[in-house]
Amino acid sequence: MHDIIHQLEKKREAARLGGGQKRIDSQHAKGKLTARERLELLLDPDSFEEWDMFKEHRCTDFGMAETKNPGDGVVTGYGTINGRLVFVFSQDFTVFGGSLSETHAEKICKVMDHAMKVGAPVIGLNDSGGARIQEGVASLGGYADVFQRNVMASGVIPQISMIMGPCAGGAVYSPAMTDFIFMVKDSSYMFVTGPEVVKTVTHEEVTAEELGGAVTHTTKSGVADLAFENDVEALNYLRRLVNFLPANNREKPPVQKTNDPAERLDFSLDTLVPDNANKPYDMKELIIKMVDDCDFFEIQPDYAKNIITGFARMDGHPVGIVANQPLVLAGCLDIKSSIKAARFVRFCDAFNIPVVTLVDVPGFMPGTTQEYGGIIKHGAKLLYAYAECTVPKVTLITRKAYGGAYDVMSSKHLRGDVNLAWPSAEIAVMGPKGAVEIIFREEKNDPAKLAEREAEYKAKFANPFVAGARGFIDDVIMPNETRKRICRSLAMLRDKKLDNPWRKHGNIPL
Repeated sequence: MHDIIHQLEKKREAARLGGGQKRIDSQHAKGKLTARERLELLLDPDSFEEWDMFKEHRCTDFGMAETKNPGDGVVTGYGTINGRLVFVFSQDFTVFGGSLSETHAEKICKVMDHAMKVGAPVIGLNDSGGARIQEGVASLGGYADVFQRNVMASGVIPQISMIMGPCAGGAVYSPAMTDFIFMVKDSSYMFVTGPEVVKTVTHEEVTAEELGGAVTHTTKSGVADLAFENDVEALNYLRRLVNFLPANNREKPPVQKTNDPAERLDFSLDTLVPDNANKPYDMKELIIKMVDDCDFFEIQPDYAKNIITGFARMDGHPVGIVANQPLVLAGCLDIKSSIKAARFVRFCDAFNIPVVTLVDVPGFMPGTTQEYGGIIKHGAKLLYAYAECTVPKVTLITRKAYGGAYDVMSSKHLRGDVNLAWPSAEIAVMGPKGAVEIIFREEKNDPAKLAEREAEYKAKFANPFVAGARGFIDDVIMPNETRKRICRSLAMLRDKKLDNPWRKHGNIPL
């Protein structure tokens, strides 16, 4: 018995060392934590239960039989974040560069299967050189096994990917199918083909950071949601995100007590919207002043800035917030913002998180770039997401809601539950100037007459009362009571039940 215990401790020690002290030091020299250090920071103290610590690869080609490390380059198991169960895998770059082997994939698949069984989130900490070349197609098969589980888990349990090192080739597609992707600046990157291949095929010279770094993917491609300065900051934010999410699609998101009264008024909001309809203002000010304790967790803050998405709480209950941002492109909807918001709305709908929509939208972005890029289909994604969404939907129009963009932004016609407006709201087919130039085109050479017509149109349509008269707006409220009215609406909707017709799945305009 003593020998077995000694052998056990020896094997545990070898597994904890990963690729050895030299490679651990190298990882630290790059400003990166090891796989196990990351899990220690992510999970509650002493909560981690590790699985498959002794698992080793089965490859015998290219001298691999002589090189085996217990755990085979990935640490897997489960633990808690603020007392709530999560399943985790953390790739170990010190072992074969974190490359994925057949057994490495089996370990990941095991925790994903168990997460599905018990209904708990899966968090992947990615730091891998890709497929283990020595294993050939067995390694590729391992990737496909993980991909299949990503798809099966989608909309059933939250899946979060943290890219903390290289993630290239086939390895990128597992994170791509998860709900959120976080990256670390200067130490993580994602691309299908690396700089060398790009140079050979397209003759472009580009660095790994420019091609697939954290800044690139959070500002240009929209592949990643947030970029952080280092591993520690990234893991702290990841813990914070998990606090907003339910464990699975059958649960409601976790409620937290707050000392911020649901009935709180904020009179500074009465002057938020400028008198000049063409003057911008910061929609984030409304969000911050409206939510519990001014706490807003923004998703993709540096991508498609003309729309804001993120999580907050209202009276202790998590909500997803989608808001047009008048400071950027006047809050117009374009290709990028439509896709960003649609994906966020679909996530909230999948996981029982109510959606609060703040509207100030003059329309869809005009121009050949948008039309050639497919704004029609991409804009339809947002429309589809809102129309399909069955969670509580509360909409507030602060200023402009023009044309098709009015319809798309969670209008009453797309089964909006409670649709409110500020007195400053203008709901119309288009702005007064454009409207009169079309209706009274024969008077276009008479500026005085046009100005008169514009004032007439404005008086008739540039207010929330025409929509209110038809029941498209449930109430016109004072800005200062926004928090109170939205909290009441959400409380009323807490037990909402609405089912879509049975179908295998819809055909969203991808």
